[in-house]
Amino acid sequence: MRTAASAAALEGPGPTMIRLRGGYNVLLTGRPDRAIERLPEPAALRVPLRSRRFAFTEVRVRDGDRVRAGGVLAVDPANSAVPLLAPRAGTVRLGRAEGHVTLESLGVPEAEASAPAGPPGPADASGRRGALVALGAWPFLECAHTGRPPDPARPPRAVLVSTMRLEPFLARGDALLRVRLEAFLRGLERLQSLLEYEPIYLVMPDVSSALAEEVRERLRGLAWLQVVTVRRTYPHDDFAVLARGLGLMRDPARPVWGLRTEGVLALERALGEGRPVTDRVISLGGPAAARPRHVEVPVGYPLEALAAEAAGAGPVRRIAGGALTGRALGPEDRGLDAECAGLTLLAEPGEREFLGWLRPGRDRRSYGRCFLSALGAGREEAVAAALRGERRACIACGQCADVCPARILPHALHKALYRGGLDDAARLRIDLCVRCGLCAYVCPSKLDLLREFVEAQETLRREREEVLG
Repeated sequence: MRTAASAAALEGPGPTMIRLRGGYNVLLTGRPDRAIERLPEPAALRVPLRSRRFAFTEVRVRDGDRVRAGGVLAVDPANSAVPLLAPRAGTVRLGRAEGHVTLESLGVPEAEASAPAGPPGPADASGRRGALVALGAWPFLECAHTGRPPDPARPPRAVLVSTMRLEPFLARGDALLRVRLEAFLRGLERLQSLLEYEPIYLVMPDVSSALAEEVRERLRGLAWLQVVTVRRTYPHDDFAVLARGLGLMRDPARPVWGLRTEGVLALERALGEGRPVTDRVISLGGPAAARPRHVEVPVGYPLEALAAEAAGAGPVRRIAGGALTGRALGPEDRGLDAECAGLTLLAEPGEREFLGWLRPGRDRRSYGRCFLSALGAGREEAVAAALRGERRACIACGQCADVCPARILPHALHKALYRGGLDDAARLRIDLCVRCGLCAYVCPSKLDLLREFVEAQETLRREREEVLG
């Protein structure tokens, strides 16, 4: 059921604006440019058996097997048997890197090696969804409210397509649209063919540009698609935030699908060309990136080679994903996983900075207005991996509540969890947290609120599943 505010925002013809609360623009140096560069083929690929949402525990190949490009390496039995596909033809080596399938003696890229297979055969929506699973495009979809992979056997109540990536630094939708607009438009039609009468909302930034106007003009008059605009404020591109803003509240029986520009392009590749989706366009960015840019590489591309392509001088922390919500990579992480949308690089400080905890100077941004950075609105900050001071007790300043897009009280949740009150946290609606990381970013006490809330949400989820059996 739509709220009165969202219903009013959606009235009238043409693109409509929804106004979302909370959020904050995190301005960091190292934003990738729009160009997309194809990197050289590596000597070997190390394909991870785990990604953010998938665990490919059933390995379907043996050491020494020769696999074709698009062949099944493993599947995730807990998520509709979604397959992990071989990005290139190659020889399987299972003992070279723990938690990875290594491919050696690689063949030429699949796109050059063979002619298109043609669109898959099934004509009904259910069959086309099955084809998306088999061809590796299903991981680009997620349930808007949970972030989990949707069930391909269950049609959605609505679909959200976002052209935006607002967290620094992830692959930008406008970079893809500039070079693949025609494929994107065809992909939207493929998406509509997966549905019956469910609406599709195309979410675009509230900007006036030649590209945005062209997209809106090309889509004008499509009854099955509603163009929605939002301000470019992080995390207003988050699917849970968008779904709530549109009045599409959580319903386990009828989920809302979410996918981004690259997901629509994956649909077109799988359903339009009949090709497996094995390559990714990712960003190489961050303050420690020597040349921030977008690159196109196969899944399993060596992370060491990617970091060497982008990093400048000095020690660097590699983060899979964005600067606020990404995961720090360790020596055990050898290859690009199937869901990674960016590699963020932060400088590792060599020594403790004198008076760093004060955050003095105009070169450092603070959400509070009591530092010189308040005079330099819009200035980008070259953050490093340092904490800049020590963690301290919550001072109940309320800054976390100001930026929270879910309109919950992160400081109250922190205090409830600190005293072990998981039930209290549930009553404070910790389930509404979208894991954007803004509360931790603006916190002057440097509390690791994101980690606390994610762990609490996962604990509550496991308890709920145990009760339900």
